[in-house]
Amino acid sequence: MRKILCLSDFTSEQQAAVRRAAPEFSIVFGRPTDKEDQDYREAEIICGWDAKVKEVALREGAKLRWVQSWSSGIDSLPLGLLEERGILLTDASGVHARSVSETAVAMMLGLSRGIAAAVRNQQSGVWESPKTLAEMNGSTVAIVGAGEIGREVARLARAFDMRVVAVRRSGGTLPEVDVVYDTSHLDDALREADYVVNILPLTNETQHIFDAERFAVMKSSAYFINVGRGATVRTEDLIEALDKGIIAGAGLDVFEHEPLPASHAFWAMPNVILTPHNAGGMTVRNTERLAKLFVSNLEIYLSGETGNLRNLVDYKKKY
Repeated sequence: MRKILCLSDFTSEQQAAVRRAAPEFSIVFGRPTDKEDQDYREAEIICGWDAKVKEVALREGAKLRWVQSWSSGIDSLPLGLLEERGILLTDASGVHARSVSETAVAMMLGLSRGIAAAVRNQQSGVWESPKTLAEMNGSTVAIVGAGEIGREVARLARAFDMRVVAVRRSGGTLPEVDVVYDTSHLDDALREADYVVNILPLTNETQHIFDAERFAVMKSSAYFINVGRGATVRTEDLIEALDKGIIAGAGLDVFEHEPLPASHAFWAMPNVILTPHNAGGMTVRNTERLAKLFVSNLEIYLSGETGNLRNLVDYKKKY
């Protein structure tokens, strides 16, 4: 019998929806034990990812044909091996748009309204008021990587009466955005921005795209928010920009090396907010959206129209 392996915490209702979509399949939910490597070898479809997918399900002779990733970013997956095996890969683009955009806006507010500094002072019992605070209304946010998450950040920014500039590979127009630049005009967008929100995927073209030259282009009063991928930023250049006042502050959810070492310079910087790569964490709502995406894609897969799978990854583009 054909098999589906769901490495997930789907509710009983969500599991029932998967079973209804694929009644002819044997479906295993949860994480099998070491004694159940057979489930990985026999799975034609896997929803989720763990180390054993690569160790067992990508071996010669395994039956895997499609992986539905939990994550929007798939740069950590063995893309070359998946392509070589002829395995379809779909990512979770759009699933985490609400939670990631809320984190981005929370960081913008926390930095501009002095909340980050106030929390530090609270721990020390220090009453200290900043001389000047920023306001988001009337300012400009540049969203670099205007996919599903970027468009949601833009929608939220509108609620603060912000001017929204977006940078994306194709340029074009977006209904949520005032101005769209293609990537060749990234520096133009950075010069205008009071807040820069980086949501780029990690590719050969985007690795270390934010370096000393890019931070030098930004306003000294600007805040840099990274909820995309850590390696799109050259870490030592960002530290220098923050330390020397080249930019005003940063909100960081992702890092080149994770977990961030306890001795890292970021921890002690008063103008930085850090979160442990949890902006896209599996909230209850995110799990609901992932389950709906998987069921929708499962129906498409079983129809044989695999070219129509939502969020189908192009291995050449790496997204």
